[in-house]
Amino acid sequence: MKAVVYHQFGNTNVLQMVEQPKPGIRPDQILIQVKAFSINPMDWKIRKGEMTLMSGSKFPKRTGTDLSGIIAGIGAEVRGLKVGDEVFGVVQNIMKEGVSAEYITLPASLVWKKPKNLSFAQAAAIPVAGTAAVTALEKMGNIGTQTKILINGATGSFGMFLLQLLRPKGADVTAVTGSKGTTYAKDWGAATVIDYTAENVLTSKETYDIVIDLSGKMGYQKAKPIMNPKAVFLNATPKPIEIPGSLLNNLFTGKKHQVILSAPSTKYTNMLLDAINSGLEIEIHKVFPFSEYQQAYEYAERGGYVGKIVVEIA
Repeated sequence: MKAVVYHQFGNTNVLQMVEQPKPGIRPDQILIQVKAFSINPMDWKIRKGEMTLMSGSKFPKRTGTDLSGIIAGIGAEVRGLKVGDEVFGVVQNIMKEGVSAEYITLPASLVWKKPKNLSFAQAAAIPVAGTAAVTALEKMGNIGTQTKILINGATGSFGMFLLQLLRPKGADVTAVTGSKGTTYAKDWGAATVIDYTAENVLTSKETYDIVIDLSGKMGYQKAKPIMNPKAVFLNATPKPIEIPGSLLNNLFTGKKHQVILSAPSTKYTNMLLDAINSGLEIEIHKVFPFSEYQQAYEYAERGGYVGKIVVEIA
């Protein structure tokens, strides 16, 4: 089978397509013929060597963490799924595993049936970004109509899920996005939309109860002036050093800095599937064929788009 791997840290030029044997199946696993996998910021953070404390330096590595496809084989202990089912899923360890191959084995506990109304590309976009959005929602605690929330970088894949999950809560949500995302942000539930190309939210007189940075460009220190005295800053793209640092900081200040560390689960996936069945939209900005894997990652890393970038395998 064909697989995309890399043997050293670096830019997209370290990625290469190779031939590998099709994986065997353990009793608790499912063999999936991959039809699509999505691209997440963590993919290139790991590939560039920014997460070596957690990802390690053992090569070769694959890229990609969530996927959709068709079941091609079933382990003896697996129940409730069968060969031919259309499914989506995610690797168990996003720091050390990858799905960029024609076939992949996953634990049955991290595979779910694909909703019939979703394409393979849309289903592949659910696990990582969707779970992160549910985790962020839980970290926000009790929110209501008086809660003022700022989402910076609001129309990427994470923001796409979060805005729509927040909508039933009735919170006062301000979305910061580029000019291409303003209409989407309004449609997905933002009460106020700020185009960062025309206005700097950090110079605003408005303050917020919750600030969540999905762009990785704001940071806690920059956000503090627009945070209320007891506000929470949610960091969706923490550097390894920021994880213990945020805990220490929270001992000495009313303004809290929390990192979002998420792990897909059936509980979270069921919440997402319920939301999808109730009308949550999954916007796929661009789909690349497997042969254009380098171009796909180059495009994704540039940013500035709405929704998700996906690679499809014919």
